[in-house]
Amino acid sequence: MSGRRRQVPPVGADSWSIATATPSDLPALLEMIRALAVYEKLEHLVVADEERLAAAVFGERPAAEALIAREAGENGAATGFALFFHTFSTFLGQRGLWLEDLFVYPQYRGRGLGRRLLTDLAVLARDRQCGRFEWTVLDWNAPAIGFYQRMGATLLPDWRIVRVTGKNLQEFGRSDLR
Repeated sequence: MSGRRRQVPPVGADSWSIATATPSDLPALLEMIRALAVYEKLEHLVVADEERLAAAVFGERPAAEALIAREAGENGAATGFALFFHTFSTFLGQRGLWLEDLFVYPQYRGRGLGRRLLTDLAVLARDRQCGRFEWTVLDWNAPAIGFYQRMGATLLPDWRIVRVTGKNLQEFGRSDLR
């Protein structure tokens, strides 16, 4: 997916474009990240700012990529985003695509935009010869779980996320723990 904007067929009276994010999308992307955090009741965890996000997505060694959805037109408002990166499966011996976050503003939901962001990522995963396309969903987010299942995704009941952050991450690498 290059930086080109691709028109998405209208759904009802609405239409939008989806494109690979560019540095000029940083303010809108950060605003949507914050809106997602509010929706997930996790706004207290957001420490990202434009500088940090710019380095992670557009820096010398980008850690992630993003798609931005906008209302059609020259200066269409941002309506949603998908932020993703590559993983690797030792079992498959090939990389995968990990969707870190998918967000569509509430007023644009139910119009096919989330579906289009997901299907564009699935096409990207296939084009890049990924063996997997994966993401997580909060267990209380029934609308999202239903949406993903209707699209053919499988929830893995036996897997749990393991995370080390902050002070514990700093301590994790101590020499006396090796």
